[in-house]
Amino acid sequence: MMKASALVLAIALIPHVTTAAAIQVPDTVVVRSGNLRLTALLWRPEGRGPFPAVLFNHGSWPTNSPLVRPAREIFAQASVLGPVFARRGYVFLFLFRRGAGLSADQGVSAADQLQRELEAHGEEARNRLRLRLLQTDELSDALAGLAYLRALPEVDSRRVAIAGHSFGGALTLLIAERDSSLAASVDFAGAAGGWESSPQLRARLLSAVGVTTVPTFFIHAANDYSVAPGRALAAEMARVGRAYRLKIYPSFGTTASDAHNIVDLGVAVWEDDVFAFLTERLRR
Repeated sequence: MMKASALVLAIALIPHVTTAAAIQVPDTVVVRSGNLRLTALLWRPEGRGPFPAVLFNHGSWPTNSPLVRPAREIFAQASVLGPVFARRGYVFLFLFRRGAGLSADQGVSAADQLQRELEAHGEEARNRLRLRLLQTDELSDALAGLAYLRALPEVDSRRVAIAGHSFGGALTLLIAERDSSLAASVDFAGAAGGWESSPQLRARLLSAVGVTTVPTFFIHAANDYSVAPGRALAAEMARVGRAYRLKIYPSFGTTASDAHNIVDLGVAVWEDDVFAFLTERLRR
């Protein structure tokens, strides 16, 4: 009950969440990841299933950094996206990975670990930690969320996709590399903040998309921190003959941060394209 109350309060504090979105209250569920009890929000569409389903992987926002969107914005992202996917006929699971949002009491978030590493040891150390977390703790949590989603009785396990934003977009690509049974993946601005500074991250993600068989949609706004990840990763999938789509939308908002967060700040920009892609890939 305390976590549900925290969610309602957070939504009420966020001005860009519409009333229609806010009143669609999701179920609060627990996802076990090893010894952790992670909290997730689950939206269901109207009608009878089985339904296609999407797991969403959020980005990494330090809880006390003035340089990024406030931590409460993770609630805004969930409250905006959940109703959109449910209205389109998808079961939608927004998992708060360890230390983040409604799972704040389950360890230290990747975002806070990265911020501390940067302050203590510099950018190279942060880059090494980012890559390690993407392949260990964060990946484990996301895979636990995916298993939970697939096991729901109302979900058609043959029609499951994943999507993610920023750090979560990179995580989405690593999940798709591992799980060829996924029907599709959508990467919103994945690695846009770390691509230029981390050759290791670039190499790892290029390796992942070079072997995945999961059709992937790469999305950026033109004024994102960098559009190089989408261009390079799409080019690699083209080179190896994999199904993909790349869309770089016109500049969005007034800052690079606005553009980077087009996933929830600019739903109307990408909504029709993304659901056309998912419909094509998840049809029976």
